[in-house]
Amino acid sequence: MIKPHGSAQLNPLYVADAAQRAALLKEAESLPSLLLNSAAAANAVMLGAGYFNPLTGYQTKADALSIAKDLKTSDGLFWPVPILNLTKDAGIKPGRIALRDPNVEGHPVIAIQDVQAIETVSDEELQYIAKEIFGNLDAKHPGVQTFLGLGNTALSGPIQVLNYSYFPEEFPDTFRTATQIRDEIAQRGWNKTVAFQTRNPMHRAHEELCRMAQERLKADGIVIHMLLGKLKEGDIPAPVRDACIRTMVDNYFPKNTVVISGYGFDMMYAGPREAVLHAVFRQNMGADYLIVGRDHAGVGDYYGPFDAQTIFDERVPKGALEIEIFRADNTAYSKKLDRVVMMREAPDHTPEDFIALSGTKVRQMLGQGIAPPPEFSRPEVAKVLMNYYQELDAKKA
Repeated sequence: MIKPHGSAQLNPLYVADAAQRAALLKEAESLPSLLLNSAAAANAVMLGAGYFNPLTGYQTKADALSIAKDLKTSDGLFWPVPILNLTKDAGIKPGRIALRDPNVEGHPVIAIQDVQAIETVSDEELQYIAKEIFGNLDAKHPGVQTFLGLGNTALSGPIQVLNYSYFPEEFPDTFRTATQIRDEIAQRGWNKTVAFQTRNPMHRAHEELCRMAQERLKADGIVIHMLLGKLKEGDIPAPVRDACIRTMVDNYFPKNTVVISGYGFDMMYAGPREAVLHAVFRQNMGADYLIVGRDHAGVGDYYGPFDAQTIFDERVPKGALEIEIFRADNTAYSKKLDRVVMMREAPDHTPEDFIALSGTKVRQMLGQGIAPPPEFSRPEVAKVLMNYYQELDAKKA
């Protein structure tokens, strides 16, 4: 199986030993505590789950500035996005502190951090990092807006993760750690695995894209790996996406060819940089390939349609990652060929030769109880979405 990024073995930061975990929770009762923001809590979950291997905790300001500029830490590790614990609390002292979870009622301790450095990150430095990571400083960009509001104090140092926040309880069948996915790939006997990232329900185009990648790469299986954390307003909630994807896989994929799983992270909408981060943690979970499609991890029109592919050519040094990307174009149903195709592979087609619907149009149809054409969306999937939108509209009425 493919090696993890930056180390021979995966080193998740979750404390697996129950007695040690209990002792740390007892210790946490007497420690100073910090209520994390959602971004820092999500970083703790990803560190705990092994997705951010080989990091040992939250990064320093020097690391963040180096990553923003050159996609590598101050000691030379290839890394695309700073993993920070930024806070507005300027009263923290060096030493051990209990980190509390903002996303669970009662704010239980999610991790203990050895705070080795407390650094002020100026507004100018935050803006520099944001501009490099997100490609812009537009206050309307959801990632920029979130990042610039996290605070000016960076707490760096190793962490011991004590739980995975709300993800195992809310998504017991879907949330998986990088270790668990590696184990499942091994148990299934897959030698070549392709990963598909999604924050949306999967329609026919996504389904066929996974199938194309599997066939062309001669992969044994696909890991559909969905984001389970916070999204922007208007995005479809994770339980609905989960139901859609399971319905599609159960009805349209052969047995033992798909693993459905999810990870606990908040969407950044960082386009190209986030695509590279996606590749890093898919390598850590054992995937050999990541499908990178049009406007991967994008939002609005902030990024070019294939920026998330070209960054791998322009900013990822040869040998920095072992995982490879499968470059995808927009996929749509061809009336001429009576199947889903990548648009670039149908140069003789005009726009009228494809069945293409805007997101707004699909939303309107589903809300009115009208299923999109079966060439666009599987009827079983459309039914799940129709129920969701009709319930949502009924609540608004």
